[in-house]
Amino acid sequence: MRTCVTPNGTFCYGIHHPSYTARMLRRRTRIEPLGRREDGGDVLNDANYPDGDVAVPEADRIYEITNALPFRGTTYIGKTWADRSAVEPERIRIPAPPPISLTTLLAEHKQPATLIESLPRPLQLALATTSTDPDDLVRLARCCCSFTNADDGRPTGLCFRCGVDGRQRPIIDDHDLFEAVANNPALPDDYKIAMVIRPGAQGGSEIVGDHHDGDTHIYEYLRRNSYIGGGHYAANMAEDAIRYRVSDLGPRDINGLRHLYYQRSYIRLGRLLGLDVGSGTLSADELETLRLAILARLDIARPELTATLWGWNFGFDFAPSGYRLHASHQQVHQQFAMIPRRIDAFTHGCSEPCGEMRPFGCGDMIGEVIAQYRTLHDREFFPDLLRAITANRRMDEWLDRDADLVVWRDERVMLFVPKAQTSQWELQIMTLPGPEGRWPGNILETDQATRASLDSALLAAQRALAGRGARLVTTIEYPKPFDSTETAQPLLYSLLPKLPQSPGAFSEAQLRFINGHYPEDFAAVCRQSLAAQDRQP
Repeated sequence: MRTCVTPNGTFCYGIHHPSYTARMLRRRTRIEPLGRREDGGDVLNDANYPDGDVAVPEADRIYEITNALPFRGTTYIGKTWADRSAVEPERIRIPAPPPISLTTLLAEHKQPATLIESLPRPLQLALATTSTDPDDLVRLARCCCSFTNADDGRPTGLCFRCGVDGRQRPIIDDHDLFEAVANNPALPDDYKIAMVIRPGAQGGSEIVGDHHDGDTHIYEYLRRNSYIGGGHYAANMAEDAIRYRVSDLGPRDINGLRHLYYQRSYIRLGRLLGLDVGSGTLSADELETLRLAILARLDIARPELTATLWGWNFGFDFAPSGYRLHASHQQVHQQFAMIPRRIDAFTHGCSEPCGEMRPFGCGDMIGEVIAQYRTLHDREFFPDLLRAITANRRMDEWLDRDADLVVWRDERVMLFVPKAQTSQWELQIMTLPGPEGRWPGNILETDQATRASLDSALLAAQRALAGRGARLVTTIEYPKPFDSTETAQPLLYSLLPKLPQSPGAFSEAQLRFINGHYPEDFAAVCRQSLAAQDRQP
């Protein structure tokens, strides 16, 4: 079994000490100048053409850490890079984007701002995602779509035309530019609302739930023709609660987003089990009552839905070359669905099933790890992982430095840096065992206090990452199936930021993840980020 977790409650890793010789097989040599030195002499490429075999007596040390979860591959840490980050932890940061205003630049050169409308399309796309000047963005918005306007010229909505199917659709001349502009935080809010946030602006998805709490307002949309069988739901911050940045997001917002997830999941399960779920929204206390009733009924019934599916793509970006780099829109939103117990299986066509199959749920892989570890060691995987995290020791020679992997925790939930990060900045959230030793493994097994802790941990994780400059973060949930009898499987979340210089390539496709810092140093800067934000008024 490939895992860094040992039955002794420690992490095990390997160290490469490369020393080798490369046999010379080159047949031709072509030494030529690359350019000129400051003193006028030539700079040659002769270093690229050695005379004989190349000896590498001592290359950089590489740490190889198998992921705790075998299906997530292996992480490699270069010692030279990581040592540099240990000495200069501020290297573990994405710089804030600089202020950009093409309108101002054109004015400084006595050129009209209308030139923005004549820019080549790739330059317009670049400006749409990077400008911090509302004037730039308003011009671009009016380039790509048609608005209805108030007497003062402010937008009140979009212009529509009837399509061939008889449906009214907004008049958008350039959809990519439209999305790039609409998702820029610097665009004035009335344009954001008209273009993408007001219900109906992005289509006819039905609003089947909502949440109100102070200045928090959230819509729950049904995505009926979903890429997920059975449809999925999307909890989107509303037009009177615009949240384009993590710094705009408060505890009430995250609690509301998650409340809609818990509520929808519990009500769907309760109805399948024949329980009285009421006819309206549920308070937190009513949710807890329904949860307990569902758990009691599960002892005698097996619903057709057997697991949750939840995810959060935060942050939008779009490359001038036409590649979308992350979420569908910047406004904070989370998506959730449920996975059925069985679906029909086929070997050809779609008319005669040959049997049934169990649909995929990522939490199932966690259960397989637990079973394999138990068979191999006659021990429980997650208690050993928790011991390893608690007693963690550094891999490097910096023994005087902090070895703590935990970023935030309370008595129910822990936010930590995994020993082997799959994204260079990955964070994980894990429920902790209760007094009786059982680990809550899905949202049915998390009581009201644990759900509140999970919500707090998710917000803390996003704030910690945003404090380091992360702007694109994917978060996924690994839930235990409702029909599992496993008592030592926690509910696990993974936050996976995208870094500008690490888009993913063949190494990552092979589940080989390259890292430039030690996990303990990343945990330290995340704690610093949270502490700095706590000190802000």
